[in-house]
Amino acid sequence: MQNELLKMSGVSKSFGENTVLKDINFTINKGEIVGLVGENGAGKSTLMKIIFGMSVIQETGGYNGEMIFQGKKVNFKSSFDALNAGIGMVHQEFSLIPGFKASENIVLNRESLEKSYLKEIFGDRISKINNEKNEERAKTAISHLGIDLDVNTKVEEMPVAHMQFTEIAREIERENVKLLVLDEPTAVLTEKEAEILLKTMKRLASEGIAIIFITHRLNEIMDVSDRIIVLRDGIMMSELETSKTNVDEITKLMIGREIKEKSSKKIESEKSLETILEIKNLWVDMPGEKARNINLKIRKGEILGLGGMAGQGKVGIANGIMGLYPAGGELIYKGEQLKLNTPKIPLEKGLYFVSEDRKEVGLILDENIDMNIAYPSIYIKDKFLKKKYFGLLNSIDEKEIENNTKSYIKQLEIKCMNGKQKVGELSGGNQQKVCLAKAFTINPEVLFISEPTRGIDIGAKKIVLETLKEHNKNSGMTIILTSSEIEELRSVCDRIAIVTEGKIAGILSPEDDLIEYGKLMTGVKGVKNE
Repeated sequence: MQNELLKMSGVSKSFGENTVLKDINFTINKGEIVGLVGENGAGKSTLMKIIFGMSVIQETGGYNGEMIFQGKKVNFKSSFDALNAGIGMVHQEFSLIPGFKASENIVLNRESLEKSYLKEIFGDRISKINNEKNEERAKTAISHLGIDLDVNTKVEEMPVAHMQFTEIAREIERENVKLLVLDEPTAVLTEKEAEILLKTMKRLASEGIAIIFITHRLNEIMDVSDRIIVLRDGIMMSELETSKTNVDEITKLMIGREIKEKSSKKIESEKSLETILEIKNLWVDMPGEKARNINLKIRKGEILGLGGMAGQGKVGIANGIMGLYPAGGELIYKGEQLKLNTPKIPLEKGLYFVSEDRKEVGLILDENIDMNIAYPSIYIKDKFLKKKYFGLLNSIDEKEIENNTKSYIKQLEIKCMNGKQKVGELSGGNQQKVCLAKAFTINPEVLFISEPTRGIDIGAKKIVLETLKEHNKNSGMTIILTSSEIEELRSVCDRIAIVTEGKIAGILSPEDDLIEYGKLMTGVKGVKNE
């Protein structure tokens, strides 16, 4: 009890009707490293927002349960409260000032000032920063990390690893830091850099700082943590001593759901082995979803799944191929090399993309359903046009557009008044169905579709996935389906490629064990690739 630093008792959190955390109970002791793992959407981020007092928690009604820190009940109203109490956090996205030196970032807003009698009269406004003292403080903080980092280097000139260490140095330089939350700190690091960081974590723990370590790399969790907390769908599945568990057990707890509607095994001979699209050394500069080196052969007429954890690059692949973000590498489509970074080219060649970002990329919210569905086909395929004035001019065939919309409203069960209703008035799930109707209307040879069932209910999910299977079967459409839900991919795909750290970690069959998927998603080596 004397060693107890943080205690969470019965912590629950809802956003509206959506419960994201339910009855979370655990303790963290001084100098202990606790690994926090779970799939995307398991509740890890929300739990950390509560611990770090992020304003979104208070703005959405707070949370239920108790948080006790250093023996006192706390309910932080802001991150400043958490910082003052002794809790530091290093987020996935860097929060450094590029033009400032490492030392300036490390002591930012806590600078040492020169002594001056004028300060007593006029206050801090005329105080001068003591650069020498600040550099010494920064050097002391960095010395705890056990790395060689020049405090005079500007952030914009640093390698990514040094930026990460600068963030950590900034947090531990705070005099009263007792608990450090590290959110995916190794995601941007090479294997060797990650090893250094893990050693640094152990060093900090030996000095009495407790650490909550969030990562998808289960091998790292096994190497460095004392205990492991597993979340799934907002529920704390288990709290394990690291020395008494293994990667397989953790993976089962993370993703080991029963498969209620598993598709029957597809006979390989029914599917063509002809390559319709080959991706070579593809990189995509999409913020938060960078692809680094994608190599993949997509077979004609198959449904290929792209899975993996958030931020690993799976979403970037289609966005790069379709020219929405800067990309490089090679695309060979039906034997012809396609030029990258020109959105018009893949569309003209028969490739189409249903984006995960339906509001910004997929739809014109102020336009009606009819025209949202018809626009791409009108401009890319000259569909829904009729000749006027002896064939000299084209005009839009509104009747044909209306009939097309009616057929998809019925097929996809789009809940709306009629095709004249504005898309912005529809629910998110029905907007997603409009995006699908657009794609099916244009009827591309290759369809990239990203997170097609995000934010829609179970019934709507079934309709969407069944419709994808029907179009694949009836028209031979090649579909590349990107999804964060492994069970969704297993239910419709012929093969599933798992993307980890911007590369294809391996390709699995829908029949393969969930453990194999978990290993690929968490960076465990030695999994088959077919």
